[in-house]
Amino acid sequence: MNNKDFLFLSRFSNILTREFNISDLDLNLKKEFSEFIKFEKLDLYVFDEVTNTLRNCGNNWSIINDNDEVYEAFENLKEYDFIINKKAYKIPNQIGDIAIKINSLIIPLIKGENIFGLIKLEFNNEETLNTYFLQIMKIFATEISLKIQNIVLNEQSKINVDFHDSMKNIAKIIETQYELNYIVPLIGEMLDRFISDHLIYVFLKNNNKFDLVWPKACNDERIYEILSKLNNNTEYLLTNDNKIGAFPLTSEGEITGCIVARSTLDSLSKRDISYLEQLTRQSAITINRANTYSKVLQYATLDALTNLNNRRQFEVRLGQEIATTKRQKNPLCAMMIDIDFFKKVNDTYGHASGDIVLRIVAQIIKEHLRESDIPSRYGGEEFAILLPYTHIDEAQIVGERLRKAVQDTPICLDKQNINVTISMGLAELDSNESGEDLFKRADKALYEAKESGRNRVCLDKNAKP
Repeated sequence: MNNKDFLFLSRFSNILTREFNISDLDLNLKKEFSEFIKFEKLDLYVFDEVTNTLRNCGNNWSIINDNDEVYEAFENLKEYDFIINKKAYKIPNQIGDIAIKINSLIIPLIKGENIFGLIKLEFNNEETLNTYFLQIMKIFATEISLKIQNIVLNEQSKINVDFHDSMKNIAKIIETQYELNYIVPLIGEMLDRFISDHLIYVFLKNNNKFDLVWPKACNDERIYEILSKLNNNTEYLLTNDNKIGAFPLTSEGEITGCIVARSTLDSLSKRDISYLEQLTRQSAITINRANTYSKVLQYATLDALTNLNNRRQFEVRLGQEIATTKRQKNPLCAMMIDIDFFKKVNDTYGHASGDIVLRIVAQIIKEHLRESDIPSRYGGEEFAILLPYTHIDEAQIVGERLRKAVQDTPICLDKQNINVTISMGLAELDSNESGEDLFKRADKALYEAKESGRNRVCLDKNAKP
C-alpha cells in the first residue's frame, strides 16, 4: 500500500467513529470515496432477515426486486470474494500487483462467517485498478460491515425502547382520561408515530358495524372488506399482498373495535405484526378500562332513571358555571321544572307508570336543549336546568317551547294515551349573587307558576324587562 491508500483508510476509519444513521453514513462514504477514486455510483445493500428482502440503505431502505442483478450477486458472493464486471472471482491470498480493467465492482459485507450485504461500485468509464486496490476494498468492507451492524443494532434498540414507551403511554392514558372520544385519537396518534411506515386507522364497533374513529377518513375499500371478515376467533387478518393488517380489539371474547395498519410500499413484516399485536392488546385493555371507568363515573354522576345529571353532579356543575359566568361576564339562567299533578299519575297508574312519565319528560327536555345546557333531575318530579350564555328573555322562549312540547306529547300508560304538563320558573344570575341564591329565585318563580294555574312559565319578579 502507498501513502494514498493509508490516507484513504485513515479518513474512512475517522468517519466510522462518528455517530451516524444509515442515510448519513451512506452520504459521507460517497463524499470521502470520491476523493479517493472516480466513480459514477456507490450503493450499500443490507439483507433484512425479518422481511427476507435485500434493501438499499441509502435509499430509505427500499426493497430490491427479486429479479434485480443485485440479488444474483448477493447469492454468488456467498462463495466468492468479489464480482468484477458482473463475474464472480475468488482472489488468492498471495497475489502480485496485477492491473485489472473494471466497469463495476461488488464487494460483500460480512457478519461473522456469513454475508449480510454488499457494496456496489459503478464507474464512469472502464477504470484500470490493481489487486492492491481490491485488498484495500476488503479492509474497507470489513469496517463498513461493523459500522452498519452497529447502526442496525442501535436502531433496533431504539425501536424496542420506543415500543415499550408506546405500550406504557397507552396504558397510562387511563390515569387522566376515560372518554373514548378523547383517548382513541391519542392511541391512534401513538400508534401512528411508532408504526411510522404504515397508515394507522382505529375503528370501534357499534351495532355490528365498524365506525372509523381515527383519523377522519378512510377511502380504501379493501380495509372495509377485511373488517367484514373478522370474527371473535380472529387473531389478525392480512390482505393477500400483506400490505393491510386488521388487528381486532376485544373484550370478554367479543370484538369491540379494530386497529388497521396499511402500507403503501412494503408488506407488513413479522416484526411489524408482532408489535401491532401487542400494541392492539394494550389498546384494547385501555379502551375497556375507559369504558368501565366511564360507566362507574356515569352512575356516580347521572340519575339512573332519567340519565340526566343527578343532584350532586348538578351542584358541581352549578359551581363551575357560576365561576365561568362571572369570570367571562356572560349571562346565565336557571330553570326549575315540576311535572303537574304527578302524584295523581302515580296514584292512578302506579309508580312504574310514573317512572315512564319521568323518563319521557326527561327525554323531551334533552331534545329541546342545546348541547351546552345542563339538565338535571333535582329530586322526585322536579328538574333543574342551567342555560349558559342565555338572557332571561331567551330563556323564556326556550321554556315556552319546552312546555308546549311536553303538553303535546302523548304518553302511553296501560294501553291508553295521557298528556302531562309542566310548570316552570326562570331566573337570571345577578353578578353579586351565589348559585344557591339564583335557584332560590327560580324556585320561587316555579311556585308562582303552580299557584297561578300550572302549565305555564313564570319569570322571577326581579327579572329585567
